[in-house]
Amino acid sequence: MNTQSEQRHVLVTGGAGFIGSHLVEHLVARGDRVVILDNFSTGRRENLTGIASDRYEVIDAPVGEGIQGCEPGTFDEIYHLAAAVGVRLVIEQPIQTIETNVHETSAMLRFAARTRTPILIASTSEVYGKSSRIPFSEDDDVVFGPTIYSRWSYACSKAIDEYLALAYHREQGLPAVIARFFNTVGPRQVGEYGMVLPRFVRAALRGDSLQVYGDGQQVRSFCDVRDVVPALTALMASPLCAGRVFNLGSGRTISILELAELVVRTLESVSPIEHVPYETAFGPDFEDLRLRQPDLTRIREAVGFSPVTELPQTIRDLAQWIRRDGAVMERSA
Repeated sequence: MNTQSEQRHVLVTGGAGFIGSHLVEHLVARGDRVVILDNFSTGRRENLTGIASDRYEVIDAPVGEGIQGCEPGTFDEIYHLAAAVGVRLVIEQPIQTIETNVHETSAMLRFAARTRTPILIASTSEVYGKSSRIPFSEDDDVVFGPTIYSRWSYACSKAIDEYLALAYHREQGLPAVIARFFNTVGPRQVGEYGMVLPRFVRAALRGDSLQVYGDGQQVRSFCDVRDVVPALTALMASPLCAGRVFNLGSGRTISILELAELVVRTLESVSPIEHVPYETAFGPDFEDLRLRQPDLTRIREAVGFSPVTELPQTIRDLAQWIRRDGAVMERSA
């Protein structure tokens, strides 16, 4: 833990969300004082239960509004995790998705640039779009679908966030680092916005059918949030990471059908597996990627990142959280 002289003052936007609350917990554990900026549109105060309340404070406001009450230079580090997330939210509320991601990131970068405060921008594997090169490397081309499909608005908005962060780094010397998340999973994650693992686990616990969209042969990689969070602080701790983009996830892949089978098997559930057409779940003309896998060479060489939590353990821990804390809190879809 840091001594008093080493204590950092850290801002976390989206700090009451799934990944954000785990990050706040990690920062408090290392001795930091944390300000959480969150409007609780998808975050939850319950996610902060168990974190020493005298070590953090909460600003309940949208990012652009809440940051106006903060003095530039107050923080030693900024982690910008606030964003519109989830496939279902993107499909149903594309205006909110685009404006939230672009405008709020712009506000945070302007704020950080005034005193060159180190900032980490949370991005996503969605930025790779329809790229067919596997595994995805940070310097690969990105390929988006047509603008008539709102499916790609999230990917495009996060790509703009990356362009903007890198522009601030080049033009104004802002120490900005970008982390592209690949399917982060674990306790406190909910399924209401389209996240597949909590949706499967919740169904398995209830004995309901696990709904697999399409043929289930879409391949993804899943990484436990408790492996991801220490990597975020490691990226911020290295000045050599500023101005760079890093994939952050697991190199191990699994099909969505295999994931459903693993959940049923791990939780000893009697739930059946049901295939649901994409158009039934998301409407006509929905596009999805068949394979999404990160190349982790860059982050491994930069900070020694190597995830250790096995997926069955994540499933068991997520199930325990849903049983104990999550089931009554989860809003209906």
